[in-house]
Amino acid sequence: MKNFIAHTEDIRKEMLESINKSSIEDLFKQIPVRFNDFRMDNPLSEMETQKRVKALAKLNKTDYISFLGGGVYNKFVPAAINYVAQRFEFLTAYTPYQPEISQGTLQIIYEYQTMISRITGMDISNASMYDGGSACAEAILMAHRINRGKYNKALVSNKMNPEYKEVIKTYTWAQGIEIEWFDELPCETKEYCCVMVQYPDYYGEIRELKKPDTTYIVCADLSALSVIKPPVEADIVVGDIQPLGIPMNFGGPHAGYMACKESYMRQLPGRLVGRTVDADGEQAFTLTIQTREQHIKREKATSNICSNQSLIALCATLYLSLLGEKGFRQTGILSANNAHLLASKLKNKGINILNDNFYNEFTAEVKDADMFLAKLKEHNILGGIKLDSTHILVSATEMNTEEEIELYADLV
Repeated sequence: MKNFIAHTEDIRKEMLESINKSSIEDLFKQIPVRFNDFRMDNPLSEMETQKRVKALAKLNKTDYISFLGGGVYNKFVPAAINYVAQRFEFLTAYTPYQPEISQGTLQIIYEYQTMISRITGMDISNASMYDGGSACAEAILMAHRINRGKYNKALVSNKMNPEYKEVIKTYTWAQGIEIEWFDELPCETKEYCCVMVQYPDYYGEIRELKKPDTTYIVCADLSALSVIKPPVEADIVVGDIQPLGIPMNFGGPHAGYMACKESYMRQLPGRLVGRTVDADGEQAFTLTIQTREQHIKREKATSNICSNQSLIALCATLYLSLLGEKGFRQTGILSANNAHLLASKLKNKGINILNDNFYNEFTAEVKDADMFLAKLKEHNILGGIKLDSTHILVSATEMNTEEEIELYADLV
């Protein structure tokens, strides 16, 4: 089952019997189908539809000042990204599985891999993952393979993004890997296939990275790596590329990244693009390393991921190309300065800031989180994410102005 093998009739029968059902049809009888209950208006012309949709869109409130974070950030997106990414050569319903992808797409993926490797300090990167959560989960499975399945337990920080934690639980449960959550890393880690931490952690704190006696996985914020030290102590570095020019878009789509040391290259899930020369001695790009089993022998595959988020990886590549190394660092400095300015002003108002060392996100202790955030929302400010009744997670980016920060502080 764990190797993605299709169900046989015997397996289906056994599964149905376990829930006291005799057939697939019997299973779905409990789901009410009410096609006749749909109450639809009369059909509209294209012109009428456009007017109706525009009227509905005006009901959305879109002028909030955002201080939200927790994995999705309000970052500046240069206009050129959308213009290039929506060209017909890139924006297509076709998922390019085959190695014979066009040279342009392959070159973009190669450039993306190079940029991710440089930012993370790793030797090699794959062509992207589905999102940050799946990248974290796949990294644990990768570490399990690196250790040849010798250890079926993994140590994962409790301070990870809660959504990533849920994805990790699902992936590892199916593979029979036990997750032990920790607040403080134990001294002895040899009996585990890996240790995973987030950098900075979900609550904004930047903690010192210490290499354990096993495979070390770091889930890193790429935006933060523009100003803080890359996690070179790690064996595998993963995360989400949303901060690299990807709009928030009501939560998606996203893409994950995965980079590692060269010695673990053949255990990377998904795709990898390499550069070579063709028969005429010209530069050429091709999919490489990825095992044939990934496509034709599912029971021997290192992962069920055969494709990648090419369009989102393209946007990230365009973003980094347009900003350049200096511009990328400048956005990081602006984000950090804005967050520290807001934290300082909140401290002056008597609010306890729980972070000693943070990048652009911090945890604040307030008397009543619901009332605190509701008051800000009345003034068109999304003040942060409620963690519990007295704690909120607040983020600032280069998009926040000093006037917005001043208004936030004045209202608390």
